Amino acid sequence: MLLVVRALLLGLILVFGFVFALLLCLVRPRHRNNVHVFAKLCSWIAPILGVKVVMRGSEEKGERPTIFTANHQNTFDMFTLTRAVPKATVSLGKKSLAWIPFFGQLYYLTGNILIDRGNRTRAMQTMAKTAAKIKQRMLSVWIFPEGTRSRGRGILPFKTGAFHTAIQAGVSITPVIASCQSHIKLNRWNNGVVIVEMLKPIATEGLSRDDVRALAEKVRERMQSVFERNSAEAKRLMLGTA
Repeated sequence: MLLVVRALLLGLILVFGFVFALLLCLVRPRHRNNVHVFAKLCSWIAPILGVKVVMRGSEEKGERPTIFTANHQNTFDMFTLTRAVPKATVSLGKKSLAWIPFFGQLYYLTGNILIDRGNRTRAMQTMAKTAAKIKQRMLSVWIFPEGTRSRGRGILPFKTGAFHTAIQAGVSITPVIASCQSHIKLNRWNNGVVIVEMLKPIATEGLSRDDVRALAEKVRERMQSVFERNSAEAKRLMLGTA
């Protein structure tokens, strides 16, 4: 019964949320803060799913543009990680998202960037344009460097596009990690805690394309360590042993 009620309530809220966001985007298409507004709307859904999101380190970002690198686990990212999305931030997503009815059009109108990952030349061109946008519009960009959902399997190997872009734009890398979410189920009343932590920015000044692989691995190792630590803490909190 809880599964049905939650599914209906979630569907209803998302429909109203999409309508509101679409109207907002039609009034101010691709505005620098549209993604932030939509992210906040999504983050309010977490309690309805029985999830308590604990946010840490949001003050670390500062005012300067940055590349956010976040871990990508499952659909619930839409309701947990969105708590951390600040103003003047857009995300980088697969070009195929544009073909999803309603969501694809909204994703574009909010100001997000679409990339054709199946075409290396076009992908590199998109990343170069992204670096230019960061400089010109003082935007931060949210990227999932794993390129696919990990489904709770830790932090998967990174693609290097985010790190090429950061070095080219001369901005820092700011890792954002959500603890394991594989336990979340719509038919469970209490889905415990998800810890979302924003780490201190990692500078890229003085780095070149030759340093990309090492930078990507450095960021991944740091994110993996935080993921394991926070996932263990969140599990203790759920079991009531903390």
